Amino acid sequence: MTRQTRRLPGRRPTLDDVARGSGVSKSTVSRVINGEDKVRAEVVERVREVIAELGYVPNSAARQLVTRRNNAIAVVASQPQNRLFIDPFFDLHLRGIRKELVAHGAQPVLLFLEEPEEYPRVGDFLGGGHVDGALLFSLRADDPLPGMIERIGLPAVFGGRPLLRAGEPVRDCVYVDADNRGGAREAVRHLVSLGRERIATITGPCDQEASAVDRLDGYRDILLDASPDLVEHSDYTRHGGAHAMTALLDRRPDLDAVFVASDLMASGALEVLREQGRRVPDDVAVVGFDDLAPLAEHTDPPLTTVHQDIEGMGRLMARLLFSRTEGPVGGATGGAAQAGSLSSVVTPTRLVVRKSA
Repeated sequence: MTRQTRRLPGRRPTLDDVARGSGVSKSTVSRVINGEDKVRAEVVERVREVIAELGYVPNSAARQLVTRRNNAIAVVASQPQNRLFIDPFFDLHLRGIRKELVAHGAQPVLLFLEEPEEYPRVGDFLGGGHVDGALLFSLRADDPLPGMIERIGLPAVFGGRPLLRAGEPVRDCVYVDADNRGGAREAVRHLVSLGRERIATITGPCDQEASAVDRLDGYRDILLDASPDLVEHSDYTRHGGAHAMTALLDRRPDLDAVFVASDLMASGALEVLREQGRRVPDDVAVVGFDDLAPLAEHTDPPLTTVHQDIEGMGRLMARLLFSRTEGPVGGATGGAAQAGSLSSVVTPTRLVVRKSA
């Protein structure tokens, strides 16, 4: 016999209506709505059919009282807002995060920390019960945010291995990072295989980013006796890469290759080499890091670079966070096994050879 449940005219359907139409108790309906697993499959199907037929929408405030969840995740970056939104690396990360949040019915809340006086405000917000967890980016070595998160007790996942001051570890630190050191080794090994002998490097901000430290360490793993004057520090920006390339050429005009620790910096370095009449790769071979499309494909010449799955890392960060706030999540692709383990994840990198080296 087919059940004749219809939308109720003139008023919003209630939990009582769903229970009556399903022939079960209100508590059973609540368990179905909240995704609890102690309800028989046929009952779950029947309740969901009635919800669809009635057009029932759960009261979000009441549901929050039951589940103690806000369905909101803070995405916190210790960088100026305008810089992050012109950085394609952060854009790809955020795209991956958003896809995973949408799949879990959650929304991102973007928080930017540009000045030291903003930390108390952000700390109050994170500790005020507004979000279920936090995803943290671009933290400096002396950043107080990891300690604040630990004191609040808010579940968190870091984008990249945190570079913290000695003596101030975060005991429950979970992060997603690429194999920065291994990728750098592969990049420099490639330059050596081309017969290059005076290989310079432009690093990221080693006082702020663990990725910059790891990529410099990878360079030194291959070139144990590299001269210090072949190393120039910069800031992961196009302008910074151009400035660093100019400094290297002034100091070491005989260099014949350069490993640049980001594609943005590499694009600036290529501009300077072209302006100074250096042919790439004939005179100077160039390798970047990130494989930011379409940037790396459309530099002149197209950039040989180390690929990392930036969008996938963003999705994995969100999955790890949900596994901390909800328990293990099944049925998604890429990183599901690691996400359920509540351990940090280091994703592989690979060299993409184009025409700059």
